[in-house]
Amino acid sequence: MTADNSYGRLDDDDYPAYTTGRAAEILGTTQGFLRAVEGARLITPLRSEGGHRRYSRRQLRIAARARELVDRGTSIEAACRIVVLENRLEDARRGNAEGRRSAVSVSPTAVA
Repeated sequence: MTADNSYGRLDDDDYPAYTTGRAAEILGTTQGFLRAVEGARLITPLRSEGGHRRYSRRQLRIAARARELVDRGTSIEAACRIVVLENRLEDARRGNAEGRRSAVSVSPTAVA
């Protein structure tokens, strides 16, 4: 990959840019916590050619939400389940909003 086309990935939330150590540092947690949320199947980091975990910004946000819950006393398994359910709820709300917008944009005469 050349420098010219790699700069476009700087804004990509799904680009696996962070090593486990750096991700843990950013989140203020341990590498073990990241392995635990991976083990709970909340996030699945990509692997480098050498087999090292690489995390995206989106994955770090998800792990950060789980960390908030754990810091409040929720078990890691429960925190991961809560985050999954929160994400599903947000997806459903987004889908409902899109459906309402589509229904409004349809002309009443076109329906008849």
